[in-house]
Amino acid sequence: METAIDRIMQTYALLNRSDTAREEARTRVTDYVAKLFEAGERDPHRLAVCGLTFLRELDGSVDPVKAGYTGL
Repeated sequence: METAIDRIMQTYALLNRSDTAREEARTRVTDYVAKLFEAGERDPHRLAVCGLTFLRELDGSVDPVKAGYTGL
């Protein structure tokens, strides 16, 4: 689990987030990944992808409207 969290945070740091944002993100993603781990997910690669997706949803990076998706 720690391997996945470290990988998530290394990748998230590449997005040029502030130190405060990264600290808060680590706390939130650790809780999220722990829930996935307790639910039975053990693959560190899958945990990393899920954690990054979780963080991007939290900070609004994954907004289909902003990305230009119109549904057509």
